[in-house]
Amino acid sequence: MDHSEQQQTHRETEEEIDLYELFFLFRQKIKGIAISLILGGLVVGLFTFFFIAPKYQATSKLYIVSASNDSVVNLTDLQIGASLTADYEQLILSRPVLESVIQSLGLDITTKELKESLEISNPANTRILDITATSTDPALAKDIANEVARLAVEWLPEVMESNTPNIAEDAIQPTQKSSPSYSTNMVMGALLAALGYMAVVFIQFISNDTIRTEEELEHYFGILPLAAIPEDDACNDKLDSWTSNTRGGAREQKRGGRGA
Repeated sequence: MDHSEQQQTHRETEEEIDLYELFFLFRQKIKGIAISLILGGLVVGLFTFFFIAPKYQATSKLYIVSASNDSVVNLTDLQIGASLTADYEQLILSRPVLESVIQSLGLDITTKELKESLEISNPANTRILDITATSTDPALAKDIANEVARLAVEWLPEVMESNTPNIAEDAIQPTQKSSPSYSTNMVMGALLAALGYMAVVFIQFISNDTIRTEEELEHYFGILPLAAIPEDDACNDKLDSWTSNTRGGAREQKRGGRGA
């Protein structure tokens, strides 16, 4: 192996991360991780409680009937009903319907804002449409869902030249908020805070290139130390005292020489 290959291998060895040492480092920082978890969850929980307005959802239901007037429902009726359901799902959010809802309820919002507050869904294998309205006002959420359903029943059959759908269920005023979830937000905040703290510890760990032990010296440079000088506070104190005494004695000798 030539010199350049040895250097490359040496660099790759230096870039290796000692997962065992990192694990014990995180164990040493377990108190900081726990504190970051608590503070992160607490801060996010307080922010959610004081600064995020709760939202409520109300849902009305439409039943889409097929064009057939026969009392017996056949496969063709089901296929036509499924197709009508998909068409209604798109047309309910059309501009004429939204503008009529805004005018009827006297809302001070745009059609785009109203559209973003509505969700139209079709449960699998059914001809039922769920019209869900979301608002910070529970009464308004109910009124919007019911008004959209009423206008859909009146206006869309004329446009599509189809039978009038039936309102299967009126929306009722919700009593419980749909969002935000305090518990979910607090858990997410706690996890993010802990991960952020651990990321800082990890960056400090990989950025520290100080050789701390004999094993690290052998690992990174492939050489064995001849001797090791232990770090002893008592020895350091004696060395400082000896240095001070030596300097003090030298000063006294100089003064004595001058006096003579």
